[in-house]
Amino acid sequence: MRTTGRPIAELLERYAARDATEAADVARVLALVRTAADPWLRTTPLHVTASALIVHPGSGRVLMRHHPKLGTWLQVGGHGDPGESLPVEVALREAREETGLADLVPYPDAGRATLVQVVVVPVPAGGGEPAHEHADLRFALATAEPGSARPERPEAPLRWMTPAEAREATAEANVREGLRRVERSLTATGPARPAEGATSCS
Repeated sequence: MRTTGRPIAELLERYAARDATEAADVARVLALVRTAADPWLRTTPLHVTASALIVHPGSGRVLMRHHPKLGTWLQVGGHGDPGESLPVEVALREAREETGLADLVPYPDAGRATLVQVVVVPVPAGGGEPAHEHADLRFALATAEPGSARPERPEAPLRWMTPAEAREATAEANVREGLRRVERSLTATGPARPAEGATSCS
């Protein structure tokens, strides 16, 4: 295992899967990072990605991005760039690029990135790429400035939603599960209150 895979392996070895399906996905990702020269390399049939569910704790809402290729509302995130090896840093970079939010920090503990979910996601062929799979490592990130969110591209709008609205809007069962996990953290922080700019940015 090269250095690009070591941070992922260390993260997954500390992670407790929530059910048998997730445990199987964790095992697949561990096998990948222990054998691949670069588990982030997107030309391989299964490769690592990192994503984030962005929350505004003050309003109890989550920021969703409409994915133009898949035609549904999803979390933000994507592929690692050459030289990147830390999953949370990939998630933070992708989230900043796709939302324009400069103040993002790990949630609920700003000083420690917590892995929220591990899921192997099938990706259909398109954009010149064959069908493949993403070994997606998901985090929660928080912003104190929800009104500052701006879409990276017009065809990929952003929208602040309650967790219930987000679960209704997404077509992906694994994203609904991730939203449930984040919602439990939001509920634990106290009652939600309205926040200016936390309604929509699409």
